[in-house]
Amino acid sequence: MVDLKGQYQKIKQEIDTAIFQVIDSSIFVKGGKVIDFQKKLEDYLHVKHVIPVGNGTDALQISLMALGLNAGDEVIVPTFTFIATAEVVSFLGLNLVLVDVNTDFCLNMDAVKQAITPRTKAIIPVHLFGQNANMEELLKIAREHHLFVIEDACQSMGSTYTFDNGDTVFSGCMGNSGCTSFFPSKNLGCFGDGGAIVTNDDDLAERMRSIANHGMTTKRYYSDRIGVNSRLDSMQAAILEVKLRHLDDYNRARKKVAEQYDSAFQDCPEIVVPQRNPKSSHVFHQYTIILQGVSRDKLQAWLKEKGVPSMTYFPVPVHLQKAYKHAHYQKGDFPVAEMLSENVLSLPMHTELEDEQLDYIVKTVKQGIHSLKK
Repeated sequence: MVDLKGQYQKIKQEIDTAIFQVIDSSIFVKGGKVIDFQKKLEDYLHVKHVIPVGNGTDALQISLMALGLNAGDEVIVPTFTFIATAEVVSFLGLNLVLVDVNTDFCLNMDAVKQAITPRTKAIIPVHLFGQNANMEELLKIAREHHLFVIEDACQSMGSTYTFDNGDTVFSGCMGNSGCTSFFPSKNLGCFGDGGAIVTNDDDLAERMRSIANHGMTTKRYYSDRIGVNSRLDSMQAAILEVKLRHLDDYNRARKKVAEQYDSAFQDCPEIVVPQRNPKSSHVFHQYTIILQGVSRDKLQAWLKEKGVPSMTYFPVPVHLQKAYKHAHYQKGDFPVAEMLSENVLSLPMHTELEDEQLDYIVKTVKQGIHSLKK
C-alpha cells in the first residue's frame, strides 16, 4: 500500500544529513530541529501557531482539553472514521454524539444540524482520505450555535478549501484548531510517531502548549493546569523538515495516480471512484472506491492471490464497535456509514507507484470483478 523505502531512497542524502545533524547537536527533545520544523510548517500552512506533539491522537485530546469543556458536554463526531477521533471524546468524560456521513466519506451537514442540542459544545469534522469536509456550511452551523470546531486533518495535509468569497485555506486551519498526524504512512510522515496542532488563536495556542508540557508554562516544575506529556522529538522533526520540502510534489504525484485510476475505472459500473468536492483539493491519502454488486471480501482475496495489496478502512463504524455497545447505538442507525463499511476498498496509493505497477493493479481489479460476476 505504501513504499516508504522507495521514498527514502530518493531523498536519502537529505534525510541522513538531517539525522546526523541532530546526533551531532545532541538536542534530542525540544529546541533545535523541532523549532525549525515548527516555523517552517507555520509558514507553509500560513497559520500563526503550530504545536508539535507526540501523535495525532494526542493532538485531538489536547485540543479538546484546551477548550475547557465539562463532563457531559456533547461533541459531534462522524461514525465513519478511525476510532481515535471518538475515543478522545470518551476518554475525557465528554458525551460522544455520532452522526452519519455522505458518500464522499465526510460529515453529513443535515445530520449535524439534527444532532445539536443545548449541551453540544464542539464538532470534529474528519477530512477523510485527503479531502476536506464541507467547511463553509459547517462553520456557519458552528457560528449559529456557538460551537467549537476541531478539524481532524490527520489525512489531509496539504489540501486546501476555497470559500465562496474566494479565500483559500489549508486543511486544519479553518476551525478553532486542527490536528494532524505524522505517522509514517501519512502524506507528510516521519520515521516513527508524531503529530501537531495548528491554530490562529493565541490564547488557545498558549493553553495547548502548556497542556502538552505537563501543564507548565514559563517556569519549569510549576504546573498551572492538568496536562500530559506529548512532544515531537528532534529526530522526527528533522525528517519532517526535509519531507515538508517535497510535500507538494508528493501530493501532485498522488493526484496523478488518482486521475489514472479514475480514467481506468470509468467503464466499470461496479466501481464508484472517489467523489470530489469542488471546493476542496484532494491529496489522496487513500484512493478508496465503493464497490457495487460485487463482494468486497472476495475481490480482496482475489487481489491478494495476484499479489496486489488492498485495505479496508474502516470495516466497522464507530457506533458498531464493541467499545461503544453501551452507547445505545445499533445497526441501521447510520445507513450510509454502514454501507461504506461493507463496500469500500482502498487500492495502493503512494508517491513511488510506477505506470507498469498501476497498469497491473487496474488490470487485476477488473479481472477480479469480471471473474466474480460470472
